[in-house]
Amino acid sequence: MTPSWPGPGRRVLVTGGAGFIGSHLSERLLSGGCRLAILDDLNDYYDPALKRANLEAVRRRGEFEFVHGDICDAPLVEGLMARLSPEAVIHLAARAGVRPSLEQPALYQRVNVEGTAVLLEAARRHGVQRFVFASSSSVYGAASRVPFSEDDPVRAPISPYAASKIAGEALCHVYAHLYGMSIVCLRFFTVYGPRQRPDLAIRKFAESIAAGRPIPVFGDGSTGRDYTYIDDIVAGILAALGHDARFDVFNLGNSSPVLLRDMIATLERVLGRKALIDRQPLQPGDVPITYADIGKARRVLGWAPQTPLETGIRRMAEWLGLLRG
Repeated sequence: MTPSWPGPGRRVLVTGGAGFIGSHLSERLLSGGCRLAILDDLNDYYDPALKRANLEAVRRRGEFEFVHGDICDAPLVEGLMARLSPEAVIHLAARAGVRPSLEQPALYQRVNVEGTAVLLEAARRHGVQRFVFASSSSVYGAASRVPFSEDDPVRAPISPYAASKIAGEALCHVYAHLYGMSIVCLRFFTVYGPRQRPDLAIRKFAESIAAGRPIPVFGDGSTGRDYTYIDDIVAGILAALGHDARFDVFNLGNSSPVLLRDMIATLERVLGRKALIDRQPLQPGDVPITYADIGKARRVLGWAPQTPLETGIRRMAEWLGLLRG
């Protein structure tokens, strides 16, 4: 009988496995007995030392192969697929972030679109059974209807990052349709938790509040985000890995959007300190709200988030060493 996902001996390639989500996922795959390989270029979008520390944390969970390389390097990816013969590819590697994509749109298209095409083609050529693509709630743009459903049209992105994720999903659909590959696209909603990127709001705000530094607040605090804890995202990825479908798309979110001002109030409550607010204008590319309809993920994957925001923020603050006493 073939073991389930993750299962002992399953061969899995994770791209971007040195990052925030990828390192947590890799730990879970190793705990499940998978034979793991990680492909990551350790780029300088944020301090590569943090990514190396993530890899060391994964290494403490078990042995894996690390390949330092670029997903756009077709010969490298081809050779890796040929040598490893992975049964599944979980594609998390990408240039991330809405605001940085406004400054480097061509880079975002090269890495996120061309890199995805390189991986899909190599996966097709080497008979990969499962391909999971990390998409984003950004694909919904400034949608007027909430919550966001997988059936909603995604034709009006408002950032180069969002456009690159829509293109990645389209490529996945093409490969599933033409070549019979089993591909699942997962639209992540504002993931947070230990190892979160230092440029993202909850970590940046927590560290600044604890240090008595002002925090930049864009707009009046009324924007809303569907903050989703890392453990819940990892559980959703693993559920998708076991999903038998030619092609499918799922939202993975907490389905409980929180206003920016309320998120800050939660940080203040957990940290026992008041935030100093540096009010800034709204930024181009930012959407007013993200709100996941997760009915499909509940029904098809049997997945639901388990972590309330305050619980997740407390765990993150403990990891950062910011709690008093």
